[in-house]
Amino acid sequence: MKKRLWRIIIGGLIFVSALIIKPNIEWIQPAMFAVGYLVVGGDVVLRAVKNIAHGKVFDENFLMGIATIGAFCIGKFPEGVEVMLFYQIGELFQSYAVDKSRKSIASLMDIRPDYANVKKGEELVRTDPDEVNIGDVIVIKAGERIPLDSKVIEGNSMIDTSALTGESVPREVDAGCELLSGCININGVITAEVTKQFGESTVSKILDLVENASSKKSDSEKFITKFAKYYTPIVVIIALILAVLPPLVFSGATFSDWLFRALTFLVVSCPCALVISIPLSFFGGIGGASRSGILVKGSNYLEALAQTEIVVFDKTGTLTKGVFNVQEIHAEGISKEELLELTAYAESYSNHPISLSLKRAYGKEIDNERISNVEEISGHGVSAIVSGKRVFAGNIKLMKKMDIPCYEGDLTGTVVHTAVDDHYAGYIVIADEIKEDAAQAIRELKAAGIRQIVMLTGDNKSVGEKVAKELRLDKVYAELLPADKVEKLEELFSEKSTKGKLAFVGDGINDAPVLARADIGIAMGGLGSDAAIEAADIVIMTDEPSKIATAMKISQKTLSIAHQNIAFAIGIKVIVLLLSAFGFASMQAAIFADVGVTILAVLNAFRALSVKNC
Repeated sequence: MKKRLWRIIIGGLIFVSALIIKPNIEWIQPAMFAVGYLVVGGDVVLRAVKNIAHGKVFDENFLMGIATIGAFCIGKFPEGVEVMLFYQIGELFQSYAVDKSRKSIASLMDIRPDYANVKKGEELVRTDPDEVNIGDVIVIKAGERIPLDSKVIEGNSMIDTSALTGESVPREVDAGCELLSGCININGVITAEVTKQFGESTVSKILDLVENASSKKSDSEKFITKFAKYYTPIVVIIALILAVLPPLVFSGATFSDWLFRALTFLVVSCPCALVISIPLSFFGGIGGASRSGILVKGSNYLEALAQTEIVVFDKTGTLTKGVFNVQEIHAEGISKEELLELTAYAESYSNHPISLSLKRAYGKEIDNERISNVEEISGHGVSAIVSGKRVFAGNIKLMKKMDIPCYEGDLTGTVVHTAVDDHYAGYIVIADEIKEDAAQAIRELKAAGIRQIVMLTGDNKSVGEKVAKELRLDKVYAELLPADKVEKLEELFSEKSTKGKLAFVGDGINDAPVLARADIGIAMGGLGSDAAIEAADIVIMTDEPSKIATAMKISQKTLSIAHQNIAFAIGIKVIVLLLSAFGFASMQAAIFADVGVTILAVLNAFRALSVKNC
């Protein structure tokens, strides 16, 4: 960009000097114009020659080269320089636009760590992340970027995850917590054990996704490539006809006049606005999505998202948190607090997710001296003496086994019944919790024009129907195996229109086949499995289902901008081409119109980077 800017400035000064100075020697002024032309446009002519040598004839460099050299040949020296000067100014704006987009994405994705502090004995050795192995112990100091996916074994701190997830609120971590590479350690010193090699780490995969995103072109970009392929040779042939035919057919028509019109026609025909602004629109859309913690693996997927009619969700880990929590406590004869305390103590020796959720809900440290005679009753529950009281905690079969009457109504979730000294004390319902923004996600998707929202789950029917009712989903299919999910997806394909798309959202290993089969696979990336992220086309790094609606809005906005640019650029191009063919547009006006269209199209493409209103 700096080189181009200096060429424009120096070439422009020589051009202005040639216009102002009236030398006595006739050849000096044309020579000054020629020098100014070579300074400002020599690289364009050189590229045209190189491209012709490689068999690539019809491109913008060829059009600009032949038009401006032709202007010199018929004595239109100022026009030849002006055209190249305007063209280079337009190219400067385009370079700036592309550079700004690349820097925007680069800053968002500037997450590659430079080193890892590997603990070897009592020493810390700075090591390239590529050379660190699974099981190595690393130390992350305050202010440092987490180099590899790892697990905290000592220390606690606040972690800035914004580069990966777009989430501005820092996350607290301590022993046992998972760390994602690319995040920044804010305050404490953390010792962690590496769980993945750098090539398999989160940061490496994200960088790979972003770097390869532009290689998968949208239909709009493919249209421009095909358009330019046929358009450029056609306009060169028309320009040739314009230069040769009228002087032969019409009396009084001069060759120099029609040659100038043909050259002007060539200048106008340059498809810069289309070639630059359409890919830039999608590049901006992908960058804007990245800023919101949404990674799109290609322009084609961003475009397909705007055509989505049916969205299919997995339940656990997607619409729900995938973590069991106490949802309801119903006590009889004792307080809810005492029921929870006695049940948590009775279950305290187990590491089962149900037991862990009870201890988490109790929230206090377990005093093991209060517990004795713990006995696990296989398939039923547990029996224990807690503070001198005989406590039975388990399923309904345990209550029946002990001949203790209990509540037998229909409850959704896992129910733990508790009896104290052979008297029924109540029940605790433990279930997966719906994500805070799940209902908002469904509302926003329907507002975005999604015709049908479906949930597929391997969970039991009552749980699935409860979640579907609470979130107001259109359909729910429960108790499905992975193969069943693919089968249901095939059925749903028949319910969309020919051009419509079906998106599947999931997070588990068992979702990988469905993610791959859907038109657009969307994976919950923050907590999702590697297999799901690998199979998906779009990754939601924040694990928020509401970001799917945001992605769709970004997609619709990007597609709208791309279509606006196509219509605007082609429309103006056709009008000015006709004007130049009939002699109503000068070469300067033609190139100014072309550069103006390009700049406006590029500025419009910039809007795709902004996601504030999405």
